Amino acid sequence: MTITRKAVAAKLEAYLHHRLSLAQLVLWAENAMMDGDFGTRNLEPIRNVVAHMGVADVRAFGLTWEDCQDFLHQLGYDARVEVVESGQSSSPSFVRENPRRPYGK
Repeated sequence: MTITRKAVAAKLEAYLHHRLSLAQLVLWAENAMMDGDFGTRNLEPIRNVVAHMGVADVRAFGLTWEDCQDFLHQLGYDARVEVVESGQSSSPSFVRENPRRPYGK
């Protein structure tokens, strides 16, 4: 499987939306590190984020909201939180690419 910044951001977004558990996110990241093709374009930031995701289930590392924001920022995305009244159907967070920021900076 080819590991792209978009694919990694999509996994983080699924985790933030509770469509993916921490255990599932970690398993995906571990498999990506072992079997994934990171290509050569912007390899370092993608591989670093996936490596951190792969140890997120270890107490010493964990995965905080700030970590997710930072990872998404490294991948060229921004995360935003929307607060809505209870009972309304809306996603608690969403991820958008930040076109004004150069990728990997």
